[in-house]
Amino acid sequence: MLETGARRREIDEVASELFHANGYAATSVRDIARALDIQGASLYAHVASKEDLLWSIVDGAATAFEQAVDRALADTMSDDPVERVAALVEAHVETITADPERSSVFVTEWRHLSPERRDAIGARRDAYEARVRDLIVEGQAIGAFATIDASLAATFLLTALNGIATWYRPDGRLSADRIADHYVELALRSLSEDHP
Repeated sequence: MLETGARRREIDEVASELFHANGYAATSVRDIARALDIQGASLYAHVASKEDLLWSIVDGAATAFEQAVDRALADTMSDDPVERVAALVEAHVETITADPERSSVFVTEWRHLSPERRDAIGARRDAYEARVRDLIVEGQAIGAFATIDASLAATFLLTALNGIATWYRPDGRLSADRIADHYVELALRSLSEDHP
């Protein structure tokens, strides 16, 4: 028998897979229980509701993105905004490709949360986007990035990065590292002052 923490992780993993494949609204508690080969009532010994599962997945994914970027920016040991944008993009891609189902749920299903939880995640998403925007502004200040609307540029980058969650497959044509390399190059070219 699985201990409580391991069982809860298994429940979150199965729920992530189902929410990713079918969407939150189209996935029932019964579907999750069936995939775990347990009775629906047994699932409630571990979670209070389907929304609590979604919250656990989305909150965990938000934390994973935040921590990955914190580590990446600390590891660059550089104040150069170009290097810092590259580190952020690489960390974001690595986080998505490390757990594509959970990342997909974070990107697409967070709006199904209750208003209070949705607001909390929305604030975290806004803060994350502000970090990207601020790095773009820093790059513009030293002439490394084109003078474009930094908020729009940040939204553009994050939309492109988050899109990976919808198509990435671990057995796909490109490894996660190669995808990260390409996305870093594409991000820096899109922001560059001298791109064609």
